[in-house]
Amino acid sequence: MHISFLKGHGTENDFVLLPDVDAVLDLTPARVRALCDRRAGLGADGVLRVVRAKAVEGRPGDVDDDMWFMDYRNADGSVAEMCGNGLRVFARYLLDSGLVGEREFPVGTRAGVRAVRVDGNGEVAIDMGAARVGADSSVTTGGRRFAGVAVDVGNPHLVCIVDSLDDLDLSVPPTHDRELFPDGVNVEFVVVDGPERIRMRVHERGVGETRSCGTGTVAAVAGVLHARGETSGAADVHVPGGCVHVAISGKTSTLTGPAAFVARGEVDLTWWNALAERAE
Repeated sequence: MHISFLKGHGTENDFVLLPDVDAVLDLTPARVRALCDRRAGLGADGVLRVVRAKAVEGRPGDVDDDMWFMDYRNADGSVAEMCGNGLRVFARYLLDSGLVGEREFPVGTRAGVRAVRVDGNGEVAIDMGAARVGADSSVTTGGRRFAGVAVDVGNPHLVCIVDSLDDLDLSVPPTHDRELFPDGVNVEFVVVDGPERIRMRVHERGVGETRSCGTGTVAAVAGVLHARGETSGAADVHVPGGCVHVAISGKTSTLTGPAAFVARGEVDLTWWNALAERAE
């Protein structure tokens, strides 16, 4: 037996992708952390396991058994509901590998079914579902408090509109309201440059600051629209890793951006099996 992997990224939010068509991998938190380790492993913000939905316990009811499922894990080994950048990479793999035959198809996630379209230019468009604006809240980081608004994009976000991104200290997780976000929260810091252009930095739960966050870009646009008293609109979102386009209507949202693969290979089995004995 060998364990194949691919390394890919969406606007430099990077992932180890593990094809597991027969659902044989024991993807423990220790193994995920080791894969994502940037010194002792392959290095990534998260792991994408390619598997049929029937092998995933606790999946949403709208996900059919035979649907391809994005089993996503954060770099710390925790399971996450959704990842927009990861889903673009995942969708690109399904098409490139021949596991799907059309450019438009559904993918199962822990946030429900997501419709994707892989364009010929390498860009991938995802129907991200509704971006639900919630309560006002705040976070503290670097000794500073930032007001924001909660946005649910299948996973939890807090969008904070700020004047500058340059002096933010995101080296440690921002302190958040644990009653509002009991499972942690992704925090987006957003500068509005114009009606259809924003810039963003993000601290992702279970990972740290990343070069991009797909669901975070959707949350950011929803939060900016909310601040204007609007429920629909579109914007280019510039992140350290590149640019994506987000469009939001009253019922759903669409994220469009690149997906690229940079390497493929095999995980060393001696190293992999030794992790099975590591204490959690």
